[in-house]
Amino acid sequence: MTRPMTGIDQQILPALTVPGFGRRRMLAGGAGLITLPMIPHSARAQATRPGAAEITVDRARNEPIAIALPTFSGDSAGLARDIVGVISNNLSRSGLFRVIDPAAYVNAAAGGGPNFANGKAISAQALVTGKVDGQGGDKVRVEFRLWDVLQGAQIQGTAYTATLTNWRRIAHIMSDVIYERMLGEKGYFDTRIVYIAMSGPKDRRVKRLAIMDQDAENNRFLTDGSFLVYSPRFHPTQDKITFMSYSNNRPRVYTFDLATGRQQIMGQFEDITLSPRFAPDGNSVVMAQTRGGGSDIISVGANGSGVRRLTDGGGAIDVSPCYAPDGTQIVFNSDRGGDQQLYVMDAGGGGIKRISFGASRQYATPMWSPRGDLIAFTSFNSATFSIGVMRPDGSGERILSESFYCEGPTFAPNGRMIAFTRETASQDARGRGYSSKLVTIDIAGFNERVVNTPTDGGDASWSPLGQ
Repeated sequence: MTRPMTGIDQQILPALTVPGFGRRRMLAGGAGLITLPMIPHSARAQATRPGAAEITVDRARNEPIAIALPTFSGDSAGLARDIVGVISNNLSRSGLFRVIDPAAYVNAAAGGGPNFANGKAISAQALVTGKVDGQGGDKVRVEFRLWDVLQGAQIQGTAYTATLTNWRRIAHIMSDVIYERMLGEKGYFDTRIVYIAMSGPKDRRVKRLAIMDQDAENNRFLTDGSFLVYSPRFHPTQDKITFMSYSNNRPRVYTFDLATGRQQIMGQFEDITLSPRFAPDGNSVVMAQTRGGGSDIISVGANGSGVRRLTDGGGAIDVSPCYAPDGTQIVFNSDRGGDQQLYVMDAGGGGIKRISFGASRQYATPMWSPRGDLIAFTSFNSATFSIGVMRPDGSGERILSESFYCEGPTFAPNGRMIAFTRETASQDARGRGYSSKLVTIDIAGFNERVVNTPTDGGDASWSPLGQ
């Protein structure tokens, strides 16, 4: 099961009749999920305003969508401010929205409806209104409506009744609704990131499993640092991860139940197992297993049984496997041709072919986009590390970011954003000046931002939406 929506009930709100706008126009603008199928905002714009410019992701990168987010009304003013603050931060960090200063918007027009005239005056394309009321005990009701300012029409209306402890998650869910309704693709705000939290001197780093919301809030440590941990990866549907651990000084792959904290070893192997990742259906884990001086890719049932060897590199180092989202292929990196390069094979292990032929000397840590259209990677060339993407056949290679050292890209569940690790060089043998940070960037190579984790961080994995 996915991360539970404990204490959250959702209600779709009907469209409001706004003075000065007839029913026909209102229906054209959209009356919410209960009456209108989900369609991209660009299609709505074309349908209601012939000849108008479309709002697409490509356009929003150059001209972020101007959105007004005035403070919500209701009897819980402090919580209302907090919720609007989270929504504002989410949309702004995406790089695709420009949140207008709330002080510039006059909340209500004559008759109590949204002030579309004021919205137009401040060049807002969209407007969010809402209300937060206590429901007694630890319950709260949060209502919001998304409006097309130019059309004067409601696009979406939803109310949530929830426990107070879930207020931040409600804000993330609302952010996803706004993102999807305006851009026509899923959001990524109601997600978490699991990563390796690092502290201490560079030569004696304490490494702990940690998890946080995608905006770096609600950070908590999952292990105590008594043993090294690496490469945590989310289960596609359940509240668990798989990772590599040096528990008892034996590097092995484990699973970790996020609800109970229970750890379980993935099979009994004499050799080292590493770089695990779940299959798209969650029924198995693909990983590398050392053999002699090399390593091969193997598949293991989620319960630790049913081991299948997928590659036989004859002493080559085959590591970092990752399934395509449809489960039919696996990308991995291997030095079977000399340098580390990227290869794709059938899920059963056949049809291996190299796909990396770019300018970089070596390629590693591939990850398939959830959309299936791109593979992200780390590459190295001329003392510079890079994060890039290419199509699954190796064409269209693009470098997104370069630095002294960066590695380990992971896609957000909508395939729009990538998180990766960036390290700085040490100034001396004691490691002064060294740091390791998580960084996010859009797949178009813009909007690069450092994630503010409590400690140094790296080796991240982004959860599926709602998990």
